Amino acid sequence: MKLPLKHITLLVMLSLTGIFGYQVYWLTGLYRTMNRNLQQQIAEGMRMADYNEMILRLERLSSDSTEHGTIQVDAGLSNDNYYLQSRVTRSGQPVPSEQTASDTLVVSATDSLKTREEARWSKALLKMNEGMNVVLQKQDNMQRLAQYFQKGLHAGIDEVLPTQLADYDSLLWEQLKPLNLQVPYQLLQLHSGARYDGSGAYTDTLARLSTPGYRPSADAHRFTCYLDVHNHRAYELTLEPIDSIVLQQMKGILVTSLIILLILGGAFGYLIRTLLQQKTLEEMKSDFTNNITHELKTPIAVAYAANDALLHFGQADDKEKRNKYLTICQEQLQQLSGLVEQILSMSMERRKTFRLHPEELQLSEVIQPLLEQHRLKADKPVRFRVDIEPGDLTVLADRTHFSNILSNLLDNAIKYSLQEADLTIRGRKQTDQVVISITDHGIGIAPERIKHLFDKFYRVPTGNLHAVKGYGLGLFYVKTLVEKHGGRIAVKSEPGKGSTFTLYL
Repeated sequence: MKLPLKHITLLVMLSLTGIFGYQVYWLTGLYRTMNRNLQQQIAEGMRMADYNEMILRLERLSSDSTEHGTIQVDAGLSNDNYYLQSRVTRSGQPVPSEQTASDTLVVSATDSLKTREEARWSKALLKMNEGMNVVLQKQDNMQRLAQYFQKGLHAGIDEVLPTQLADYDSLLWEQLKPLNLQVPYQLLQLHSGARYDGSGAYTDTLARLSTPGYRPSADAHRFTCYLDVHNHRAYELTLEPIDSIVLQQMKGILVTSLIILLILGGAFGYLIRTLLQQKTLEEMKSDFTNNITHELKTPIAVAYAANDALLHFGQADDKEKRNKYLTICQEQLQQLSGLVEQILSMSMERRKTFRLHPEELQLSEVIQPLLEQHRLKADKPVRFRVDIEPGDLTVLADRTHFSNILSNLLDNAIKYSLQEADLTIRGRKQTDQVVISITDHGIGIAPERIKHLFDKFYRVPTGNLHAVKGYGLGLFYVKTLVEKHGGRIAVKSEPGKGSTFTLYL
């Protein structure tokens, strides 16, 4: 069962809409994921830059330990199973007297505890190991643990050598270089806390670096990297919206998706166009079947009637009537033969075995017999004007098909003229080709009809000219055979004034 064209069109539109909708949904999800990943990469870059900045300060301390002293971190258990205090020891420099001063900074301390029951101590160690295994199994826990360690390092190192925002800035952009963040920015070093009088919180800006002249907008993104466990000290990076950066990263995917959608749209459009052409072709075939049936029946019926009169009504005894009826039979059979020949030509030209037999033909010798034939069979007065220069102009063509081409054009010119057919046939030699034109003063052709004029089975609507017969093959045959000869055909027409068909061979 064939689906109606409107149903097929609806299915195509629904398919395109579904594909487009899914593509938009997928691209939107991808955009959100990439945006989130970019923000995470920026935050991770800030953390790594902070870590590298601390390493840089430690290297400076190591290179000049005389000036800055040393840092020692002790943690763990003693040999006799006591908990030891975890501390950072900063050795002070010698004072200008005989006394020596030293400072001790305690990071964390626990009460000294000694466990005397070995069994209970083993169980405690086992539980601690199991707890660490649970912590290490989750990546988030590992990251949180690493952040705590990093903040703990800050607590010790920052007391000895303060943070350097300029170093952090350089290290930060070294970390963010792979992200290609070509946007203005602002980098702050902040310190916040609660006021002593309990009147609220405060935030101080300890240092600031930024792109010259940059002022953050209301839509700017802010990324914070805290330096202590209480979140009192932090780096704050301010960037303008990174949406354009994400879209730039998605450029290849967006272009590919657009190309795919265009290809699909073009394919579906071509499918609809082909279906419309097939529908039109089916309608034309139906019209052709009706027309050709009528065209075939008419000569058969006339020849049958003439033959019946000769056989059964004694008309064969009258020589004059016999000749008249036999002539009628011959004319109708010739018309029928020509019709069949034209239909066969249409099928033969598509075969690989189809061959033309070109020869040098004198144009006037081909045209004159055709003019006589059309003058005799026309049902209206016909006037021909022939203008061929030079008079012996020749054309290289297949005699039979070239004659049929001219005959079709003359027949159309006569049929689509009104009370009287006034035709002009011209032939000229132009450089390396022969130009033949046939002009009439008939009803003309509307501009929107001309583009379909040479389509198979197409017939131009003739309005009130119901007597105009045809089956939509003539001009298709003409164009096909002209192209087989290596030429082309052109038409100029104006409704109400006539048409000119020009052959270039």
